[in-house]
Amino acid sequence: MRKRLWITIAIIIGVIILSIFLTNSLHNGVSSETSKCIGKNSVLYIQLGCHACEIQKNLFGENYQYLNVIDCFNENERQKCIDAGITATPTWLINGEKYTGVQSVETLKELTGC
Repeated sequence: MRKRLWITIAIIIGVIILSIFLTNSLHNGVSSETSKCIGKNSVLYIQLGCHACEIQKNLFGENYQYLNVIDCFNENERQKCIDAGITATPTWLINGEKYTGVQSVETLKELTGC
């Protein structure tokens, strides 16, 4: 019984360490230069309460601030979303093409030429 307890504790500690590692690697994986380049060459349409938008935001971590973001929930920006024909969020507008859903940083780098 005691051996089982120790194995369970070891597994729990391992999962916690793995979670911390993965969370840190996600937030540290995008440089400010890459984020600035992607932001300069694209528009990201989001809206408050969008879980996929939060996932997209988390991929950039603190460098999310460099993206060109329009919040469709915001009363002052809503018309921009209507004019662009945004029907779902997150949506990236890159070179006149719409890409709906969470996009990987690698995909965005490829699409924007960054």
